[in-house]
Amino acid sequence: MESYLQQFYDWSEFWALLIPIGVLALRRQQPLMLRPVLVYLWCALVINLVCDIIGDNIHQLPTWAASNTPLYNLHSVLRYGCFTWFFLKIGSTTYPRLQKVLVMIYVVLMAVNFLFVEHFFDTSRISSNAMTTEAFMLLANCMLYYFGLLNQNDSNYLTRKDFWVVTGLAVFVVVNFFVFLFYEPLVLQEPDLAEWMWNVHNLAYIIFCIFMAKALYVPYRN
Repeated sequence: MESYLQQFYDWSEFWALLIPIGVLALRRQQPLMLRPVLVYLWCALVINLVCDIIGDNIHQLPTWAASNTPLYNLHSVLRYGCFTWFFLKIGSTTYPRLQKVLVMIYVVLMAVNFLFVEHFFDTSRISSNAMTTEAFMLLANCMLYYFGLLNQNDSNYLTRKDFWVVTGLAVFVVVNFFVFLFYEPLVLQEPDLAEWMWNVHNLAYIIFCIFMAKALYVPYRN
């Protein structure tokens, strides 16, 4: 019974996305500012489904397909791209130039990392460098959003769709910054601890998806 529960939890990166997608099925009319979030939900659903299928059938697959680590790297880049697009789309920060500088820094760091340090399609490990950079850059965008919100003196922020998306994202990246930072060395030295830390990542991802579901459920307010 315990093994079935663990397997169900291991698949949370897939089924957690069904929570906001289920809300979307009930509330199909969403503002254009959430388009990046919707793109992320559908793309992440496909990527995570394939990752979990590979993970559960790794010994039955041919060598060239028996690794899901490149998909995790792809998911990291996708998540950064979609939510950076979201931040630029809502335009709620008072630091638009700084946002664009952060994008440029991310692109440069990823280019250097995957050209000279790591291989994007490495089948032996996920890229801790890419995921840690993604988490840091998205956290910086979340902080800029909150600073902008404070400058607006908006007391009704709980009714804002963008607030719930950003808050869920902030929880996810704050928790996972250290998970991503230490995950790769832990896999080599303390695999049991690394597995436990990824359970923490999955819990944060479930919370993130619940917050996105809340954002889709909240009535739109101009």
